[in-house]
Amino acid sequence: MEGGGGESESTALEFTPTWIVAAVCSLIVVISLAAERCLHYLGKTFKGKNQKALFEALLKVKEELMLLGFISLLLTVSQGMIQRICIPPQWTFYMLPCHSAKEHDELSPSEARGLAAGILGLSRRRLLSEGGPRAQHCQKKGEVPLLSVEALHQLHIFIFILAIAHVIFCVLTMLLGSARIRQWKHWEDEFQKDATENGQRKVTYVHQCEFIREHFKGIGRDSAILSWLHSFVKQFYGSVTKSDYTTMRLGFIMTHCRANPKFDFHRYMLRALEADFKKVVGISWYLWIFVVVFMLLNVNGWHTYFWISFIPLLLLLAVGTKLEHVITQLAIEVAEKHSAIEGDLVVNPSDEHFWFGRPKIVLYLIHFILFQNAFEIAFFFWILTTYGFNSCIMDHVPFIVPRLVVGAIIQLLCSYSTLPLYAIVTQMGTFFKKEIFDEHVQQSLVGWAQKAKKRKALKNNGGSSVDGSARPTARLELMRRAAALAEGSTGGNGTQAL
Repeated sequence: MEGGGGESESTALEFTPTWIVAAVCSLIVVISLAAERCLHYLGKTFKGKNQKALFEALLKVKEELMLLGFISLLLTVSQGMIQRICIPPQWTFYMLPCHSAKEHDELSPSEARGLAAGILGLSRRRLLSEGGPRAQHCQKKGEVPLLSVEALHQLHIFIFILAIAHVIFCVLTMLLGSARIRQWKHWEDEFQKDATENGQRKVTYVHQCEFIREHFKGIGRDSAILSWLHSFVKQFYGSVTKSDYTTMRLGFIMTHCRANPKFDFHRYMLRALEADFKKVVGISWYLWIFVVVFMLLNVNGWHTYFWISFIPLLLLLAVGTKLEHVITQLAIEVAEKHSAIEGDLVVNPSDEHFWFGRPKIVLYLIHFILFQNAFEIAFFFWILTTYGFNSCIMDHVPFIVPRLVVGAIIQLLCSYSTLPLYAIVTQMGTFFKKEIFDEHVQQSLVGWAQKAKKRKALKNNGGSSVDGSARPTARLELMRRAAALAEGSTGGNGTQAL
């Protein structure tokens, strides 16, 4: 015991040379300031290029870093209190990530206490050398600390790695997905040129349209099962063709901005995707619940992380299939209502094509998929750097390789297929997004709405009643002002919503 106390005393801050303390503090401060300046200049760059959505996503990243800082502070401050929480040694014999019940029977009482102190750390470590007086506090009672100091430190590192991995994977997915979407720009340029030419409106049989032939006249016309199977397969090749883009673009314009046929649908789609990115890059409260559940189920012999790795893959395939099937439903709806059309084929966007009539559910699923994939990869590298490849927590090689392969497949499929599909198919809902307006138009609408709320509040406070029919009138006025601002804002590049 005395040796343990002397070792703890010699490593305390009061017995550490000042030049070491100053050097370590200086290094930490320099690295922190450099990271802060990089984020600051990156934010200025986004502002200079009028990338408000990306700037807000950067602010979301800063919020996550602040949350990590708070978690770090909380773990550090509560370290002593956690060390003084004592539990019976037999409680630590269940749900261990590394040792089976047979191995517990072979352990002596002292080894069992060492194992309990390192549930998330290395097993059989000595309590006195690690916990000092706090470990002795539990040992005097014949119990063990709830969590060891090293286990707390390693848990701290894992949370940090998880958050960083999630941000990196989201940014990588966004960059690759945006690159894929930008490949459609030449289609948009062709439509912009064709919009200036006023040709004769020809009568076309619906079944002769390429969009109908791809999604209705071929496989799956008479069988719902074959239709879903065709949608499942199509997400792996040519998830969005030129006829898909043409038809959905025209359907959106004819529904939401009929008076502006030269509306830049491609630009709007990218802006809407950037706005959604700031929601995906964050770690919501329910994702932290999943982290806790997954760590709880990491029991030796269960191979939990192997089975969990297939959850995001199955969800990703389900999301991709559903998005492709929405396109098929749009084609079926037109083909069943019309046999011939005059002019171009126009589909009817509707929320009814999506799960529970809510296109936003797709975004929540993509958010969970990216986070779960980041969790798998972060956990692997955390175990690799902390315990080594041959650690019992790492699991056997036949279970490790498939997890890594599945993670790579998820990243590539989500970037090049699912995310571009989401960007265009979710525009086929009943309502458009606020990104349809330019930035200054959005600000004008927000300012007008705030003034309207203030006037309404003043009227209510003054005792005057507000007729229920005023709400539709106010909405109509909002739409008219938005249309006027959109038409005059960019000299023809704005949007009129009808």
